[in-house]
Amino acid sequence: MSQPDQKMTSPTSLAVDAVLVVAFFAFMFRVLQPHVPSNDPRMIYFWSATASSCMTGVWWLCIQMFRVVLRAQLAAKK
Repeated sequence: MSQPDQKMTSPTSLAVDAVLVVAFFAFMFRVLQPHVPSNDPRMIYFWSATASSCMTGVWWLCIQMFRVVLRAQLAAKK
């Protein structure tokens, strides 16, 4: 298999990914807090953070797959 000619990431793309991932985590954390069946604030924070981290990992994978597919489609047009 041949090696790619150019790097797939840049500092700008990493910064954009980091901002998107942190924003998604904060959004899901806030959305999931009312859905935790507990009255203990520590448990609410723990379970909403745990569920948000799992969903954020999937979100990060989606961002990376989108980037790879977009780059491949743009390269195919050339």
